[in-house]
Amino acid sequence: MKKSKTQADFWFDPMCPWAWITSRWMLEVEKVRKVSTNWHLMSLAYLNLIQHEGKGLSEDYLKRMELAWGPVRICAAAAQEKGEDILLPLYSAIGTRFHNQQRRDGDAVKEAVEEVGLPDSVLAAANSTEFDEAIIKSHCAGMDMVGLDVGTPIIVVGSTAFFGPVVTPVPRGDAAGRLWDGVLLVAGTDGFFELKRTRDRRPSFD
Repeated sequence: MKKSKTQADFWFDPMCPWAWITSRWMLEVEKVRKVSTNWHLMSLAYLNLIQHEGKGLSEDYLKRMELAWGPVRICAAAAQEKGEDILLPLYSAIGTRFHNQQRRDGDAVKEAVEEVGLPDSVLAAANSTEFDEAIIKSHCAGMDMVGLDVGTPIIVVGSTAFFGPVVTPVPRGDAAGRLWDGVLLVAGTDGFFELKRTRDRRPSFD
């Protein structure tokens, strides 16, 4: 009897470099484990500016959070236009430009939208609150599983939910599968909350 795939749910904000690396890891996991990923939006802008009221954040980071509204709103508009299946290809197109190519201008987002065959009209969502309710609903669906003292990404597998893993560079092949097995093991342990060490390197997108 053929074993069915494990369903994983992944919440991301396209602006976060660490979430981008973890998302590429998930695609590697799908190659070596029977896992299928559903992609959902969350918003660092909503988390930091609204839920945490900007407390303890530098002026520079607050400015970045204001800019973070645009890409996630465009993703939400795209999902309404084409359905949630558009989220992964659009995230991949935006993330490649934002993180691998280090381009975070309007042209990068416009190119990403065109690459996945979306109309330019979705770009207008960047400066509109029209899709904020849908973003917040999706965001809270993920955050409610893990609490407010984490960020993006959030992964949910069955009744197990966790933030992260935060890792660089992208684990590939067998390494991706071993990390998946280990993360599920510790995250699925009743009463397990945290395993952490200080980051000693910047995100690597290789």
